[in-house]
Amino acid sequence: MYTRLPVPQRILDFIGEGSLFLIAGHREPDEDCVGSQLALGELLERLGKKVTLLSEGPWERAEIVSFRERFKDTADGCDRRNTRLIVVDCSPLERVGKLGDALAEFPVVFIDHHKTAAPTGLSYINPTAPAATLLVLMLWEAFGQPLTMEAAEHMLFGLCADTGFFRHLDADAETLADAQKLAGAGASLKKIFAAVNGDRTFNSRKLLGTVLAKAESYYDGRLIVCTEEREETERFGRENRDSDMLYQLLQSVGGVEAIAVVRQDTPEKCAIGLRSKDAVDVSKIAAVFGGGGHKNAAGASAEGLIPELKARVIAQFGECFR
Repeated sequence: MYTRLPVPQRILDFIGEGSLFLIAGHREPDEDCVGSQLALGELLERLGKKVTLLSEGPWERAEIVSFRERFKDTADGCDRRNTRLIVVDCSPLERVGKLGDALAEFPVVFIDHHKTAAPTGLSYINPTAPAATLLVLMLWEAFGQPLTMEAAEHMLFGLCADTGFFRHLDADAETLADAQKLAGAGASLKKIFAAVNGDRTFNSRKLLGTVLAKAESYYDGRLIVCTEEREETERFGRENRDSDMLYQLLQSVGGVEAIAVVRQDTPEKCAIGLRSKDAVDVSKIAAVFGGGGHKNAAGASAEGLIPELKARVIAQFGECFR
């Protein structure tokens, strides 16, 4: 359950005293990451700051591709003596990707809600928050800024995506109260639902069917594992992946407690996506592979091929189901 935590005064001072800011998020940005960056960027601009949004990408997700032009993929050209960095929806800096090396010299604040957060500096971390956008909302309130419709929509965009449109919440009055604030500022749930789930291509459903057809069940149906080969990704188009729908369909299977998807991202590396319903803490499994996340939603990127990593993932879940 979400418990609101006040923004530390040191972070308010960090923002108040600066004039030039870079706002970065994690590699392979999702709705919560992008929404947090956009909403925080607008807040800082309203406070009179100059802001540059950074993301390494890739921008393959249909839900976020429309925002691509608002982000830069390099910090070149900024005033390195006077610029400050804010990293949202991840920590430490390595999670930003290759951009992290170029950003290491800047004074930094981390704003994150992941259970596996490991900041290496000044931070505002709340693992109970269901989305990083709610921490950005706390910043808007701390600075006494009235919400704009655009900022509210960006924040609700991230919140809806990270909560599966509130499907993953228990009795969480705080989160719903914040959602009401965002809707009250003009954010449209209908528009956000269409952005997250609508306008999918025919190939996206073909790829979904191909991956579902290979699903395998383990531990008496408690774990379902899917794989996605590079050839399949390329045949149907990387932009046609729809991981959220895949997880949603598989989590509706009776008796299932956890889902694992192993995708061959490059010839040398796989992306591992993990989801669970209740008791299984997939963030611990993700950490074994150098990743992280939440108790019920986590991921990692690991060297290796599908057969090897799939076997290792299944073995890790064996520890949970003993």
